[in-house]
Amino acid sequence: MLDQFFSQISFIDIFNFSVFAVFTICYTYQLFYVLVVLTRKPKEHVAKKNHRFAVVVSARNESAVIGDLIHSIKVQNYPAELIDVFVIADNCTDNTAQVARDAGAIVFPRHNTERVGKGYALDYGFSVIRSQYADKGYEAYFVFDADNVLDVNYFREMNKTFDAGAKASTSYRNSKNYGSNWISAGYAVWFLREAKFLNQARLTLNTSCAISGTGFFIAADVIEKAGGWKWHLLTEDIEFSASSILQGVRIAYTPTAILYDEQPITFRDSWNQRFRWAKGFYQVFGKYGWRLVKGIFTNPKGHRFACYDMLMTIAPGMLLTIVSVLFNAIIIAMAAAGLMSTGVMVASSISSICFCLMNYVIFMFMFGVLTTFVEWDSIRSTTGKKVLYMFTFPLFMLTYIPIALVALVKKCSWKPITHSISVDVAEFSETPAAAAEHGKRVSL
Repeated sequence: MLDQFFSQISFIDIFNFSVFAVFTICYTYQLFYVLVVLTRKPKEHVAKKNHRFAVVVSARNESAVIGDLIHSIKVQNYPAELIDVFVIADNCTDNTAQVARDAGAIVFPRHNTERVGKGYALDYGFSVIRSQYADKGYEAYFVFDADNVLDVNYFREMNKTFDAGAKASTSYRNSKNYGSNWISAGYAVWFLREAKFLNQARLTLNTSCAISGTGFFIAADVIEKAGGWKWHLLTEDIEFSASSILQGVRIAYTPTAILYDEQPITFRDSWNQRFRWAKGFYQVFGKYGWRLVKGIFTNPKGHRFACYDMLMTIAPGMLLTIVSVLFNAIIIAMAAAGLMSTGVMVASSISSICFCLMNYVIFMFMFGVLTTFVEWDSIRSTTGKKVLYMFTFPLFMLTYIPIALVALVKKCSWKPITHSISVDVAEFSETPAAAAEHGKRVSL
């Protein structure tokens, strides 16, 4: 019976099963993350001291939104004298600098068309702060994007994490324009899933998280040791995360620190942004992949799994899907051209493509549904849109397949997305007075 079974298995079946097995073995641990989140709560901290922070924002032509971010910082439920806001007006052609100054920020204009990108802008900002404001005694630096808006208790909650000894921490990333369309909702669900079912699980299990673009702090001594912001790949945030994990620095997560981010609403902007992300992930994998593999076995105990988790984060897992689909498509094309005569192999390839894509769609749909229901009250939209966008989330994720494929062969340069959604900060957070009325204010 076994001989008959194995005689009917083609090399195509073996290939497809091997791809499926590798993917399953590598990423099953993330299902355990879901179980951890649903059954355990992360440890809460109580701050013994309020620390002094500097906020660093890289902004290019962000006059429409930069004022909202600064205002949301100025009304924090945290001593205002302990937070200074610095804005790097990076190659701006509008009045971003003036809007930021009027809102209460210290502005550093930067004009450099050769070293382009957020990483270089941040490095410039840190250089100026460390040389001209060293006497301020900043204990940590916060990094935000210009389109962000913060919950009124954001700094109070992040201070708890810093006071507990964290050298870096990311925060809960929500969306201020979830309901715009299926594209903005796709981003929102993805970041909510990352916060809830990746970073919260990592926090609970005491392994390292990863910073994701915006809404994080880094201890001042980490920046001093590095000599500034020395991570300049297209995804400088993931590069910093990989570098830190290799050095044994654990990145924390603060689930109670809420940040609202603006997401792209056109497919063109979304394609360009995710294309840069895909290319940046390939860059980080190429630079740090082998070192992370070695770190799984050689890093100090307690830091080895973080290397594996980061390796799986930057590893081109999407390529497994692409390789499988392309391989089977080639078999079908060869059969159509008369280069292959067996119909069994063609049928196997067609079924494999369908299985691969359907498996991906089902997996993403399950994550979209789970994230939406678990975070239902946190999503700022109507019931109808929440339900609708659970079904469009897999489509949003499917568009990553051609993006990841193009990123393999096409060059990419850093291009910012200009944001334009100005909001009433009060819509996203209680005022300090309201928070005090509800008994939420701590002793400051």
